Amino acid sequence: MLQWLRLRGKMDRLMLELGVKFLISYFIGSLMGAIIIGKLRGGVDIRTLGSGNAGGTNALRTQGVSFALGVVVIDIGKGAVAAGVIPGLEIPFVPMEVEVSRTWLVLCCSAAAVFGHVWPIYHHFRGGKGAATFVGTLLVINATLIIPLLVVWAAVLILSGYVGLATMTAAVVLPFWVAVQQFPAEQPLLIYCAVIAGFIVYWHRSNISRMRAGTEQQNTGLMIFKRKR
Repeated sequence: MLQWLRLRGKMDRLMLELGVKFLISYFIGSLMGAIIIGKLRGGVDIRTLGSGNAGGTNALRTQGVSFALGVVVIDIGKGAVAAGVIPGLEIPFVPMEVEVSRTWLVLCCSAAAVFGHVWPIYHHFRGGKGAATFVGTLLVINATLIIPLLVVWAAVLILSGYVGLATMTAAVVLPFWVAVQQFPAEQPLLIYCAVIAGFIVYWHRSNISRMRAGTEQQNTGLMIFKRKR
């Protein structure tokens, strides 16, 4: 009986720390760079402009480079904070359970920030598509993954001209890269990348529909291999 009570107490502490830090990370993820920069720029809401997405690509298309840069910095930064600061944060009345896997705690906080970006509680759950915040978490978890991610993203963008397709492809390729290069040592990271990649494809379903219909905006200026007419 005493052993069972100790085990239950340990589980309660585990769930308390995990739950509180997951929520904090989600709330941080809900701080939308597009909304923050928009308010600083006189109340611009890019969710009413262009594609209606509160992300860096729509910010660039509708508001220009400086606006988009501010959005991306905030969205990447909050992912980095969720992955790098929140897991080790000492919170009053929330004991840090020594048997909680720090690795899984970091990954849970990272995922929470990405979900917060896509479904922000402060903005009627209308957010972006998670890519920039995902990159921010990777900067803390394993910064070496940024190189293959950017290489694939740039290659697909140059070949196709579609930002959405480049983002989805890079996200999907990443777990395969982790599997080949770092499995089984990085099994938790592989699971995290695979789960987020699946969500990123799902969150880009409107882009997929527009590409199939031939109405998706194509950045032909970036297609350096496009045949000149």
